[in-house]
Amino acid sequence: MQITAAGAALIDAFCDRLWLQDGLASASLASYRGDLAAFDAWLDSRGKGLLLADRGDIEAWLAHQFAAKAKATSVARRLSSLRRFYRRQLEDGGVRSDPTLRVRAPKRPRRLPKYLSEAQVEALLDAPIVDSTLGLRDRAMLETLYATGLRVSELVGLKLAQVGLNEGVVRVMGKGSKERLVPLGEESVAWLDRYLKDARPILADASKHQHVFLTKRRAPLTRQAFWALIKRYAPRAGIARTALSPHVLRHAFATHLLNHGADLRVVQLLLGHSNITTTTIYTHVARERLKQLHARHHPRG
Repeated sequence: MQITAAGAALIDAFCDRLWLQDGLASASLASYRGDLAAFDAWLDSRGKGLLLADRGDIEAWLAHQFAAKAKATSVARRLSSLRRFYRRQLEDGGVRSDPTLRVRAPKRPRRLPKYLSEAQVEALLDAPIVDSTLGLRDRAMLETLYATGLRVSELVGLKLAQVGLNEGVVRVMGKGSKERLVPLGEESVAWLDRYLKDARPILADASKHQHVFLTKRRAPLTRQAFWALIKRYAPRAGIARTALSPHVLRHAFATHLLNHGADLRVVQLLLGHSNITTTTIYTHVARERLKQLHARHHPRG
């Protein structure tokens, strides 16, 4: 199934408005575009277009997603994309009523994020061989990620102008083009300083890239490359690959802060969450950790 010309025009206009008015990141725009294109193609197979869809069409499409073994979280995200699209169409007069208004979102299972113990994080940070250029880069990346809790996309997109070693902070442009300042910590500053002086000039050579972290081909590191890097170091750190996720050090950052008494609002600001309910998931992780410690060490645990 392919997207229709009329659907493509509507989706392009919608995504352009999201970019101009809401400042959404390219990854978020691509997600909206993909969800809406899939729905448009499915509607076309039933002889309909985006502006003619009703509640029954949307519920049937969501049911089709489940039949294709899609996860509840994915289906919920696709419904969210449709809700935003039809809300805009209603505002602009493209439709007379919002067909998503009474569609119930699928119940999403509560999944606690995977996290590493402090000892495991230390082992992972020590895994790169820092005598090599790439090893020093990797150590600086891992230290920065654990020290700041940045998203992987924020880490690999970090530019030289965003790093203030003297001030000990990084300036990050997060989701929705929201800027935040995040402390680096002494250890991360030391490794970044060493990398920028000893390794990055070799990796950059004559290139003019302003990204902090570069590959041996003098190009910015990608999210996929960083994920492969983490996977490579896991066995060396004695960590099972199944214990890792793309955001494992971000999760560890938040959980360890809370374990050591950090305020939830502070963690929210550092992570760049717009809603504190997103941050509260880490309180459950911290609570589970306390339960495990109690069961292990209390005489009546």
